[in-house]
Amino acid sequence: MRKTFKLQVEGKHPERLLEAIKHEVRKYVKRERRKTLPAGVDYWAFDCKFGATQDTAEPVRLAEITKKMDEVAAAGGESFYVEILATHGIRKARAEFDELDDDEDLND
Repeated sequence: MRKTFKLQVEGKHPERLLEAIKHEVRKYVKRERRKTLPAGVDYWAFDCKFGATQDTAEPVRLAEITKKMDEVAAAGGESFYVEILATHGIRKARAEFDELDDDEDLND
């Protein structure tokens, strides 16, 4: 999804418009997560960018996008750009931990 959303549309209430935009973004993410994973892939990761325009967009985490939308709306911004691209995610193995004796494990 690469899209510029307008927050000031004639005849529409800005707060309701913002909620509709958030819904559209969440719906897109859910749709992408439902897609079948290719062989050798553990999960869908998302590369996200957010900014006032496409040229000024900076990388952000997926969880921060709605907060950024709220900040732009609170500041009175007229529009913003959102880019969310699904990528393949492969989990990394956890570091091996030293095994504790059963007695030490029970006392903690």
